[in-house]
Amino acid sequence: MVKNKKLTEKEFFEQREQVLASWKTGKDYHLVFEESVPFLQSIPEEKNFALKLEKAKKQKARTLVQPRAGVPVINKHIELLQFLEDAGADFLPSTIDSYTRQNRYAEAEFGIKESILNERALLNGFPCVNYGVTGCKQVFDAVNVPLQARHGTPDARLMSEIIHAAGWTSNEGGGISYNLPYAKSVSLEDSIKYWQYSDRLVGIFEEKGVHINREPFGPLTGTLVPPCISNTVAIIEALLAAEQGVKNITVGYGMGGNVLQDVAAIRSLQEQTEEYLEKFGYKDMVVTTVFHQWMGGFPHDETEALGLISLSSTVGALSGATKMITKTPHESVGIPTKEANAQGIKASKLVTRLLCDQRYPESPALREEIEQIKKEVNCLMDAVIKVGDGDLAVGTVNAFKQGLIDVPFAPSKFNAGLILPARDNDGHIRIFEFGNLALTDEIKEFHKKKIEERAKAEGRPVSFQFTIDDIYAVSVGHLVGRPSYGEF
Repeated sequence: MVKNKKLTEKEFFEQREQVLASWKTGKDYHLVFEESVPFLQSIPEEKNFALKLEKAKKQKARTLVQPRAGVPVINKHIELLQFLEDAGADFLPSTIDSYTRQNRYAEAEFGIKESILNERALLNGFPCVNYGVTGCKQVFDAVNVPLQARHGTPDARLMSEIIHAAGWTSNEGGGISYNLPYAKSVSLEDSIKYWQYSDRLVGIFEEKGVHINREPFGPLTGTLVPPCISNTVAIIEALLAAEQGVKNITVGYGMGGNVLQDVAAIRSLQEQTEEYLEKFGYKDMVVTTVFHQWMGGFPHDETEALGLISLSSTVGALSGATKMITKTPHESVGIPTKEANAQGIKASKLVTRLLCDQRYPESPALREEIEQIKKEVNCLMDAVIKVGDGDLAVGTVNAFKQGLIDVPFAPSKFNAGLILPARDNDGHIRIFEFGNLALTDEIKEFHKKKIEERAKAEGRPVSFQFTIDDIYAVSVGHLVGRPSYGEF
């Protein structure tokens, strides 16, 4: 069973030999780590992801914006990122292709060749491992803002080595958030172990004075995820990363749709992550937040899609999130053009500028929702620690095995998949089928009552139809999936 214990340098470097030998861009890499430290130390503050986030948090200015983007041919990828930088992106991504996410580098290499031959992208992202340190550094040198790898990889060990050595000072993911929503058959024990390596790599860099940001993937499946579940996963991944020496962590949340609940979720996430890190003895941590714009179905009409992007930006800005991941008006169509991606950035950035001096006002209702989320998170965290006999990694594996934590609609066979969420009458995301979720009877009664209020208002019984209607609602112009709207 994987344990929540910092890898010793001996354990790390023994494992590292196997990691670097797994593909040709790692095999010739035996000296790069030693060479990369002075290179990373020399990166200016404005191109260091961790330092730029820390500065933004201290200044409490506008919410910074970052798109998703990635294509397989390196010169086209650079052209895309430069275009998005010119559009105003504060941070740049490299979204990684699906073959690389599953460590299928030979197929990714074939995809690169076919993309060049056919003069169109035949991979859905940038295959960073195939390009190696040299290619990834070429991308880094071509832009003027910090770079992050965004992917969905249960085993990102070789990827982490390559991107960090190339100057990319942030890596998204974690043993839970980049496993359960993305993979069917990878065990949590394995993915947590893999991400311990990636986090220990960052920890070693931190020990040498190099600051690197880590970002658990907050939205999980992105579909009606109750804040208590996504926040708990983010806190667990922050604690697991901190044990390996990570010092700069960005915890995230995907927009739910009810403005008050979204603001409460970001606020409670920031507060509780800091509280749990302090409680477990992890000092000198920099915790920032990232708000993901709407992750569900998008309107087909581009103008309506921009309206949803602007609403998302408003909520992200009012929540005080440090950073926001943007969407595009082509979201319902497929991979966006660079022009559509730039539209999303520009619309989002205008909103965050206009709202840079404003925050969602304090109110009894906001404080109640914050405290409700915190109460639920504490229940789930207590259960994890209990079934792990105090070991967070053991507890995480056991808690998911028993369904004490459960991510709605995740494809993984290591997730119970027994809970069902739905919106209440005000659009908050609640739970009406709890499975084995480790919540008190009092909390369950709160959720049941909220959904029953909606059922009474709509004149229909509580059922799975609520969930179905709510999943499709935003794509047809509503938040709550009410039959009276005539769209369902």
